[in-house]
Amino acid sequence: MTDAPNHFSYLAANWASVRSRVDAACHAAGRDPDEVSILPVSKTFGPDVVRVAMALGLHRFGENKVQEIRSKSEALAGERIDWVVIGHLQTNKAKDVARLASEVQSLDRLELADALQRRLDIEDRVIDVLIEVKTSPEDSKHGLPPEQLPAILDALRPYDRLQVRGLMTMAVQSDDPAAVRACFRQLRELRDAAKVQGHDLPRLSMGMSGDFPLAIAEGATEIRVGTAIFGVR
Repeated sequence: MTDAPNHFSYLAANWASVRSRVDAACHAAGRDPDEVSILPVSKTFGPDVVRVAMALGLHRFGENKVQEIRSKSEALAGERIDWVVIGHLQTNKAKDVARLASEVQSLDRLELADALQRRLDIEDRVIDVLIEVKTSPEDSKHGLPPEQLPAILDALRPYDRLQVRGLMTMAVQSDDPAAVRACFRQLRELRDAAKVQGHDLPRLSMGMSGDFPLAIAEGATEIRVGTAIFGVR
């Protein structure tokens, strides 16, 4: 791997800042910082930027669009990278996901699960999935309606190519911290209720650059950070 270009040197400072802010949020919430992982979201940033991030020790990246994963995978062929799909996923993208992605955090319907299972059978692969739940009232947000979560969890039990590891959500875009926290709290409560029904969902992916301290306070085990690491898109 080549040395990091100077014009991307800001990434090291940004990564250190985010890591420090996460540690501080964990301490404020009475949590161990080791309980919260950071998923760098590299969407819209090219392979050169990803290489710089890899030089910092990062090897797992979130992407909204499957076509970006495809193009970056080609440019970064041979590198050890785990691509994570975090954007809304159409069933016709299941082929590329099954071939290239290590994880999908936006599973929100059985139709998609069926498509992924079929393609993963062909590829002879198993991937982790998180179920995306819609905890925000905004029409622009995707996700499974909360009341449908118990049924889909039961329905997914036979899908041996999909390892259901937890839940994901996006909070409402609001200046009211209470409204944002309510979205995160609902996801945690849904996870806890599912556990009573026999579903082990240890991971809660929630919180982004602008609201991750609130997510950490409500129990996030992973935050998805793009702008605070890579800069404004």
